Amino acid sequence: MALYLKAAEIMEKVEGKQGALKTLVYDSQFKNIKQLFALVCETQKFSSVLQEIIESTKLLRHTKLKMPLAKVLVYDLLIGQGLKCGGSWKAMMMKHRSRLQAELARMKVKQKVSRNEDLLPCSVKHPVGDQLPRYVRVNTLKTTVEDVVDYLKRDGFSYLGKASRLEDLSLKDRYFLSDLHLPELLVFSPKTDFHDHFLYKAGHIVLQDKASCLPAHLLSPPPGSHIIDACAAPGNKTSQLAAIMKNKGRLFAFDLDGKRLATMSTLLLRAGVTCQQLANQDFLKVDPDNPQYKDVEYILLDPSCSGSGMVCLQDNTSADQEKEQARLASLASFQLRCLNHALRFPSLKRLVYSTCSIHKQENEEVVAACLQQNPGFRLVPLLAEWPERGLEPLPQCLRASTAKTLTHGFFVALLEKHSEPGNTKQELAVQISGPEVKPRNLPFSEKRPAASEEDSEASETEDRPTPVGGQTGSKPNNKKRRKRKKKKKGAETAE
Repeated sequence: MALYLKAAEIMEKVEGKQGALKTLVYDSQFKNIKQLFALVCETQKFSSVLQEIIESTKLLRHTKLKMPLAKVLVYDLLIGQGLKCGGSWKAMMMKHRSRLQAELARMKVKQKVSRNEDLLPCSVKHPVGDQLPRYVRVNTLKTTVEDVVDYLKRDGFSYLGKASRLEDLSLKDRYFLSDLHLPELLVFSPKTDFHDHFLYKAGHIVLQDKASCLPAHLLSPPPGSHIIDACAAPGNKTSQLAAIMKNKGRLFAFDLDGKRLATMSTLLLRAGVTCQQLANQDFLKVDPDNPQYKDVEYILLDPSCSGSGMVCLQDNTSADQEKEQARLASLASFQLRCLNHALRFPSLKRLVYSTCSIHKQENEEVVAACLQQNPGFRLVPLLAEWPERGLEPLPQCLRASTAKTLTHGFFVALLEKHSEPGNTKQELAVQISGPEVKPRNLPFSEKRPAASEEDSEASETEDRPTPVGGQTGSKPNNKKRRKRKKKKKGAETAE
């Protein structure tokens, strides 16, 4: 019974777009992860078929079951390897088995197919996720890229060197290569499984999508830095940050979900991370003026989002558009609050904002609104060679997608602190007026000190236009007047 209850719980979260299927399974700490993962994946794959069977037979009304639990039970009863439970639940499902089987048979006749798999829509038969490369990040806290490559070659994999173009990432069998953008990333053929591999269990490699590696890579905090990972669980980005800073410095990681934070603690321990300080806390309630954060110069903000870029969360059914737009508006409002709050940390230099969403409302629009409200920050252009840019007017940002980058859908923006808008205007005015103007760094509110006579004279000389004929002043005319006066006085004396 525990298997079906846990599977139903995960199904409900997946369908509510509360997380990625694989992440939810591996965060569940269920005793038999493989069994749970297989059941949830297959139930999810046949979800539309199972729902039609359940609704046609009115199973929920007869059994008082909820849809997620009914789906996992019906899947194992009709399509899987048989129910793995006993007692009242098995008796209840066996009571309705003939009606359920009859409805499945009717669907096959109607669609003129003989196999259960043929009932699936094309998008489910050949999911995009199954065509994406398997990305593996080398954990440089425990090993090196060279050592991992050597180990894998001895383990029967064939190394093809570094990729030079995106097309090189389409691999087959046991071939692999180094990524063309991220030096610590290795690329394998789709569905290559490392969950039982020694390197994974020992924490030498991390199974992480390429797009998910971008935020920490682009933030690139130097060793010794103080960093905040604002919405940290499940912890892959946190361990990547620790590797970049070589475990030197302080890494504050926050997450509101206590269970996810506990799982993250185990992951960080396996990865050899020692510089972390975890807190089961809402990032929006963290005080930026708290003395322990006075040296925080880098923040990675990857807040809750729609997850619309995650292949396993993409929903082909026609959702209630009005409800979906309301949900996106709520998420965007939350994301903007998080972003504005993060920019309040007094020593902040750089912040990376990222989402696994494809919606402009959660990406470019949030960043644009934030920049309007925080003129002391600007966007930094990212990876000129990256094939997919942010939507106009923010091409400095990056986007990722299954089609253009062979990754899950993603968005990344890097914000950098710069001088106050007033100072920027002043510096521009100084450059135009020339090098003689001394008070380059004075705020506009401060008055310029009174100039000395020497300064005033020099200023007047420079400001006055040069007379025609090369004359630079009126001294020659003054001399003539003085001579005429002397002659006149001399004549008066003689008289």
